Amino acid sequence: MVAVHRYPVKSMAGESLEHADVSWHGLADDRRWGFVRDGQVRNGFPWLTLRRRPELVLYRPRLLDRSDVVVRTPAGAEYDVADPGLAALLGGRAMKLDRGVFDSAAVSLLTVQSAAAVGSADARRFRPNVLIDAAGDFPEDAWVGTTVTIGDVVLRVDRKDRRCGVVSVDPDTGRRDSSVLRTIAAHHDMTLGVYASVVVPGRVAVGDAVVPARRPALSG
Repeated sequence: MVAVHRYPVKSMAGESLEHADVSWHGLADDRRWGFVRDGQVRNGFPWLTLRRRPELVLYRPRLLDRSDVVVRTPAGAEYDVADPGLAALLGGRAMKLDRGVFDSAAVSLLTVQSAAAVGSADARRFRPNVLIDAAGDFPEDAWVGTTVTIGDVVLRVDRKDRRCGVVSVDPDTGRRDSSVLRTIAAHHDMTLGVYASVVVPGRVAVGDAVVPARRPALSG
């Protein structure tokens, strides 16, 4: 494993970590905060996201301890994540969910090889939790339906990660480049990376071996 990332606030910039605890609900403190769009509380998906607000990636949250998150704005000001001033700036309301604010599943995996195959040297635009160096073309596709062991953690790889306009957002500038998404659509059926659920909680760390379970051989 070459990198591990958490995203303290949904759709904002991520934090690169040396290690992370993984519970039944994913990485500790990953996407535990999000901002609800004004007037959309009863909407099935009310969150402020990069799809509509690419500038969110320029807001940089950091965890001070297990309960306090501070967000640095693009202008350099810092707010507690629950500060009404930050909510007013974003046009939304901060909300905390103990089980996380996930679009699909609790843990996302991506290989360096898959990011490179769609023309991106910077895997951060795909917002993975775990970045892996593995051999082959789109190697994580073969893990779907099996388990993967990383450090103390066992993950069940449930499905491929279907991509959207979020991958078009440059993580450093917030500018859109739709060519990345077009490449994924043309060459990999609009998917890149995989989603997984937690079978055995524990800790993962940069440098851990990633061991996919072997599929049983077919008889006959």
